Amino acid sequence: MVCDVLGEENNGTTVTTMNLVRSLRAKGHTVNILCCDVDKMGKEGYFVCPERSFGPFNGYVHHVGVRLAKPVPSVIRAAVECADIVHCMLPFALTKAAVAMAHELGKPVTAGFHCQAENFSSYVLMKNFTPLNNYVYRMYYRTVFGQVDCVHYPSQFIRTLFERKTAPTKGVVISNGVAARFRPERTEKPVLLRNKFVIVSTGRYSKEKCQSVLIKAVGMSKHRDDIKLILAGKGVLDRKFAKLAKRNKLVEPSFEFFSRDEMTDVLSYADLYVHPADVELEGIAVLEAIRCGNAILVADSDRAAPKALARDERNLFKAGSAKHLAAKIDYWIEHRSELAECSAYYSGYDKVEAASDCMDKMEKMFIDTIDNYRNSSVEALEPVDNLARVGGRRE
Repeated sequence: MVCDVLGEENNGTTVTTMNLVRSLRAKGHTVNILCCDVDKMGKEGYFVCPERSFGPFNGYVHHVGVRLAKPVPSVIRAAVECADIVHCMLPFALTKAAVAMAHELGKPVTAGFHCQAENFSSYVLMKNFTPLNNYVYRMYYRTVFGQVDCVHYPSQFIRTLFERKTAPTKGVVISNGVAARFRPERTEKPVLLRNKFVIVSTGRYSKEKCQSVLIKAVGMSKHRDDIKLILAGKGVLDRKFAKLAKRNKLVEPSFEFFSRDEMTDVLSYADLYVHPADVELEGIAVLEAIRCGNAILVADSDRAAPKALARDERNLFKAGSAKHLAAKIDYWIEHRSELAECSAYYSGYDKVEAASDCMDKMEKMFIDTIDNYRNSSVEALEPVDNLARVGGRRE
């Protein structure tokens, strides 16, 4: 497993990575991790490269909570040599080097699509600059996804979007899945919240998750004083969100990170789950909320997969518009019978896949890729310079 960014399990990609690692190890497979986490140095099952330096920009990179690996050929070779297959989690420098090493050593290689272009461009304050985002997608294709034996897409949405902007790939769509602990068992609210309308939103605190839009919307609500907002997550914007909430006169909002079991408890008594992100390639947090029987309210962004989970227009709001979101929140507060009916609809929603089933599919993807690689007589891949030309990739 090649992880340009690993760190703590406080973001979707790392949680997905470690869930997959634990599942494969439980099935009897040996899984090694190539990363740049200093605390993993010398531990069994880890190959550690140094952290990449960005010179005068190191402070900013660290501020946004990112630690990127600096590729070291000897370390990468040692990791790849002992593997039957190489799987990459993010399309950055360490992955690019690992893909090249896998080709050199004759190893099959797969890659998971876990980073939209906007996840990168938002860090340089250019999330909505289409030329940059299109360039990033083309770079992803040239350096990684057009060069591997199979691409894992967590949703059909992101596969369609990426291939529309680049070229066809050989890939499979497999959800990251929802853990069995998330189930539609509604519980009573804690005593202090009995008279509150509880709104929950889950996700790493970041610009593309758009929590600020939700905070402003609650502040605009006619029922602001009756709302308990719970932003479940953590990140470098926590202080900014706290100040924004105070400025918008929210009543005792919660900004905290919950364990998986604690998150299940919170979702079990929430009145409404709101996902304001306008960039989201699958939206596991939304799927978890649905599995717990929550009515949902999600952004109508064309760059976000959760839009497809909306039952009707009542579950959608105009992406980026705090005013429109506030109006939708007020609608649900004022129409409790419809809210209960919507919650019942999602309690019976049968399109959310279990994580265990998805992990079985991932294992099969790896086994099939190894078998296809061994049975293939196609020569090693050459770099694809022209996106219109898709020949030269393994088929």
